Order: sequence, then C-alpha cells, then structure tokens
Amino acid sequence: MMPCGEGICVMGGNILIVDDEKEIADLIEVYLKNDGYTVHKCYNGIEALKCIETQKLDLAILDLMLPDVDGFRICQKIREQYFFPIIMLTAKSEDTDKIMGLTIGADDYITKPFNPLEVAARVKTQLRRYVRYNNGAGMEGKSQPVAEYDIHGLVINKDTHKCALYGKEVTLTPREFSILWYLCEHRGKVIPSEELFENVWGEKFLDNNNTVMAHIGRIREKLGEPAKNPKFVKTVWGVGYTVE
Repeated sequence: MMPCGEGICVMGGNILIVDDEKEIADLIEVYLKNDGYTVHKCYNGIEALKCIETQKLDLAILDLMLPDVDGFRICQKIREQYFFPIIMLTAKSEDTDKIMGLTIGADDYITKPFNPLEVAARVKTQLRRYVRYNNGAGMEGKSQPVAEYDIHGLVINKDTHKCALYGKEVTLTPREFSILWYLCEHRGKVIPSEELFENVWGEKFLDNNNTVMAHIGRIREKLGEPAKNPKFVKTVWGVGYTVE
C-alpha cells in the first residue's frame, strides 16, 4: 500500500478472511481479488492464528462465531502485536456484541446478510485511513505536528504509537490510542461525542451511538482511573470529554 498525490491510493494489500462458512469466504475473496488484493482464507480460529503469525497482513475480516476460537479472541490476539484494521463479520446484530468487538480493537462491524460490494468498500475505507494515519498524508508544506504529549505523567507518542503512565506502558488498541491522542491534541477543549466519533471513526454520528462512551470507559480502566473522579479523561456532562 502506498500514498499517491493528495489522496491515498491503496495498491494491493494482504487480506485475511476468517469464516467457517466456506461460501461466504469464497464470495468475499472474489470481490477482493477483483480489486487487486491478495487473499488468505481460514475456516477456523487455529488456522487464522497461524496465518497471522506467518503472513504480513494489511487487514483482517473476522467472523464472530467460529467452531474453535471465536472472533473476539482472535481480535484480542491480533491487537497484542499488530495495528492493521480489523472488520468483524457476524450474524448477530446485538449492540452488546458490536460494542464489545469495537472495544477490544475492531475497526468496523458488518452484520450478515451483507452485500459483498459493501464489504469491499469498507475494506478500501479502512485501508485508506490506516495508510493516511501511518504516513501522515496531507501534511506536505505544513509545519511538523507535535509527536508527543506529556500531561501530568501521561505520555503519548504518535510516532511510536505508545502510551505510558508514570513510566509504565499502557496497552491501547489503535482506536483507543486515536481517541486519547485526539483529546490530548485538543487539550483544554471539551470535545463532544459527535466530534470524537466523526474524527476517529470517520463516519456520521447517530444519537443512540454509545460506542464513544464504551471506549472512554475502557481507556479509563486501562489508566486505572476512577469513573466518578478521573484525573486525565474528564466528562463534562451534556457536552463531551476533555483532557485538562
């Protein structure tokens, strides 16, 4: 994958598809190969975990319900080492499953049945964002942005994609990192949930969307912050969130 011009051109890329329904995996494979991607298919979690360790992947599409290791567990294992985008694929439509998947590190969520063209479109979108984030696209001719913030012992570095609290590393998912970075980048300003969602997820915010709140809760948990009186990520009720 590589940037080109003012936009982002996603060229090729290795995609992992994990689904125990062979027909679905084959269908997605056809559409992705037509777009120039290299596809690795696995029909169970054990095969998927081996593929993750042996192949250089750019994105994973994970079915939630697998016969051995479920998609949640595979997602967690990926996030222990890798930052490439993950799209969860499932027959379930419950909000709790969606929020859990996003909270542990998934970047998108598609419910079966689906249009394979939509899957292909979302793959392109996720890869485009990933490339833009990691290559600093669009910064030509501008001053070099701040790469690290140190706020009362909370250190977050965009170049290394690491976060530490009082010298101890805090493991964040890419989405959690992006949320915390955005808040630190706008330190002192109260950021509405709508703004956070639209800037971090790149999608339109819906009034009944509790995804941001779930992610903020997870970030506070990892920072060891009490929900009622957090030191770093504060809630301004009825307005949004802020890092002071």
